[in-house]
Order: sequence, then structure tokens, then C-alpha cells
Amino acid sequence: MKKIITVALASALGLSAAPALAHHSGAMFDHDKSVTVSGTVKQFQYTNPHAWLVVSVPDAAGKDATWSFEMGELSALTRAGINKQDFAPGTKVTVTGHPMKDGRTAGAFTKAVRGDGVEFTPRGSSKKPS
Repeated sequence: MKKIITVALASALGLSAAPALAHHSGAMFDHDKSVTVSGTVKQFQYTNPHAWLVVSVPDAAGKDATWSFEMGELSALTRAGINKQDFAPGTKVTVTGHPMKDGRTAGAFTKAVRGDGVEFTPRGSSKKPS
């Protein structure tokens, strides 16, 4: 009887953990290519499950295009030294990432350099600690 209860509890725990394993794929990004754009921060969505850096980028005709870069989860950004205040609206920024395979103006974030020269990557930033 004790063995049946143990198996039942283990099964219940395993099933309850299944939603935590669900995660979307990065298959929509072309990890063999890189794109770099320069513009002005429109919005920094510092939220879970992934933050988004939204940048207004002038195109060849001078018309603004909106680029959105998917970043990591907040705990990873915090470990990399990236905080909510780092990308205030209006901040000049150059962002590099892996573009969407379908050509939409979005990508997976790999690096950002603010107008003041501070560099941010998923592994850390060059800003001085306060």
C-alpha cells in the first residue's frame, strides 16, 4: 500500500511540474544571421517571461520603423546587470540581434550599445556599478 501511495504522489508531482517545462521555441529567429539597427528606445517592457526592447528606427526613406528585440527573463537580465532604468524611452541605442526568419522587424537580442557608450549583452554590461 505504501508503495502505491508513493507512486501516486510521484506521478501527481510530475504532472503538476509539466506546465513549468513548457516554453516557446526560438525557431522563429535566424541564428545564422545578425542584424544591427540604430534608433531611439520607444519602450522597454521589463516583464516576464521575456523582456522586450522596442526601438524606433528610421528607414532609408526617413520613415520610422519599429523593431522589437526579445530579451531574456528578468532574473537573467538582472544577473547581466540590465535593469528597468537602463533603456528609458528616448534613449539613443544601437541593437544587434538574430532577425526573424519571416522578415518581420524583430529579433532575438544579442547586444545593445546606448548613446553614452555603455554596452549591454545577455552576459553582462559595461556600466559602472553605482
